[in-house]
Amino acid sequence: MATRTTTPDASRRSERSRRAIYEAALSLIGEVGYRRTTIEAIAARAGVGKQTIYRWWSSKAEVLLEAFLDVGEQANEAAAAPPGVERFDGLPNSGDLEADLKFVLRATVDELLDPKYDLPARALAAEGVVDRELGRQVVERLLEPSLQLYVQRLEAAQEAGELRADLDPRIALELFVSPLAQRWLQSSGPLSHAYADSLVEYALYGLAPR
Repeated sequence: MATRTTTPDASRRSERSRRAIYEAALSLIGEVGYRRTTIEAIAARAGVGKQTIYRWWSSKAEVLLEAFLDVGEQANEAAAAPPGVERFDGLPNSGDLEADLKFVLRATVDELLDPKYDLPARALAAEGVVDRELGRQVVERLLEPSLQLYVQRLEAAQEAGELRADLDPRIALELFVSPLAQRWLQSSGPLSHAYADSLVEYALYGLAPR
């Protein structure tokens, strides 16, 4: 009887290697910092050859960026809205904008406080300031897609009469997203669900007495 041989699946092997490299990059930067992390160390931790990494990326910054893109895709796939609430292109859509924004911002706080990603995310943000091309890619590929989800949810709230029809959703989202990012980057105060809730309330209702 002839022996049946199985052809190795190169695409599956490549996918396993990529994920091992992502995990290695994130864990190493969290352990020893961005500057002490090298391509050689990432390759050794991932169990691949150095040339495998250079075949796909030109620097450790690019590896880290794609690792975060992968994390973001997985998080979006696994993200759940509150019970009984539909998702609106990735954000919950309960018909109550305040509740939906608080839910999403609280989840963002939890992600920023996760020790697994806190230091790597700070390293990527800092390197993006020095390397302008990397910074452009971080904004374009990592940040902008998430911001557009906020824009779409705010536009839906405008159509439903929950927000003024004449406001710019892009400026509006900065009222709660930007302070959260600034506090996280500068460690200027506690990052908590209560702080996230306050940002939403201040953004929606302003500072004047109701």
